Amino acid sequence: MEPAKPRNPNTVTHADHEVITPDHHTLRQAMFSSIGSDEELIARAERALTQLSSEFGNWMNEECERLDAARREVKASGLTDANRAVLLRAADDIKGTAQTLGFRETMPTADSLCRLLEHTPDMTRISLELIDQHVDAIRAIVREHRRSDVATIATVLGSRLRQVTEEFLVQENRHRPEYLQAIASPPLSPGEHS
Repeated sequence: MEPAKPRNPNTVTHADHEVITPDHHTLRQAMFSSIGSDEELIARAERALTQLSSEFGNWMNEECERLDAARREVKASGLTDANRAVLLRAADDIKGTAQTLGFRETMPTADSLCRLLEHTPDMTRISLELIDQHVDAIRAIVREHRRSDVATIATVLGSRLRQVTEEFLVQENRHRPEYLQAIASPPLSPGEHS
């Protein structure tokens, strides 16, 4: 089959401008011939991820360092709006990148810390010990990531911290039942009850 011949662009002239509509078939053909097939794209992406995967541990360690630095700032100057935002961003970044970087076991604990920081109406009521427990748990999971039982340990830590966080949020938001209902945390697993 002979390839379609390029068509001239369609040009419409107006009083103060021209609208040029290119031949979309020609543009599409040029784009896909330079990119390759879906299978080629997937294979290239997988090769690129494989090359980068050796860096994933370093990147996750950097995220943990950023989380720990935010925690240290909270401990040094209290939980202000500014350093709360930095701590929340660091926890949220871990939650968001953990799956991609191969550290999905950290996600429940990072999510629990995010919930604590997002849904507590009076930041001064958050125990620094509870923040420490979340940060230390995330760092331990990352540090011990190669252990065969890391998933079990992470599940136990994450579940316990989530339970404590949810009990705290219920207590702190007891005067706002509609808010509590809106932020109700679904169980982490189908068999678990809140």
